[in-house]
Amino acid sequence: MSRIPIPANLEAAPAAAHGALSAVKQQLGVLPNLFLVVANSPAALDGYLGLNGALAKGSLDARTRERIALAIAEFNGCTYCLSAHSYLGKNLAKLDDAEIAANRGGRSNDAKADAAVQFAVKIATARGHVADADLAAVRQAGYDAGQIVEIVLHVALNTLTNYVNEVAGTAVDFPLVAPARNAA
Repeated sequence: MSRIPIPANLEAAPAAAHGALSAVKQQLGVLPNLFLVVANSPAALDGYLGLNGALAKGSLDARTRERIALAIAEFNGCTYCLSAHSYLGKNLAKLDDAEIAANRGGRSNDAKADAAVQFAVKIATARGHVADADLAAVRQAGYDAGQIVEIVLHVALNTLTNYVNEVAGTAVDFPLVAPARNAA
């Protein structure tokens, strides 16, 4: 049971969130519980959707974004986000089971993506205080300054949703995937 109310549907959410929730439902075809929980604060929903939408226009491809989301969900032990991104990674980003398992372990089977995923986990582990060698490794893999900033922001965005869902105890509305380990 959710510790923060999940509005039963769009109409039960605060009126100021209706427009944003309608747009989410139109885009996804469904209205996942994460969006309904965040809609308890229309300002928070607008902020989350704004950052998410801006980063979707960035230079990191959808597969790399999902890989980072999986790694951070596993790192933070967020069942909701791990379930959602396992589903999205497989069905939208077309990641195979081996890649999803690698991502959950903080790695990728793709050499370039591996550098991004490892860097993302180092950001989370070090709370941003990464070493020069960490930056050099991600640069060596071919990521430019803008992409490095996007990786940092994807870590922050995914940490945000991980924390919201863990605080709220958001009911999982995707096929359930439990973290392999306790949160770091």
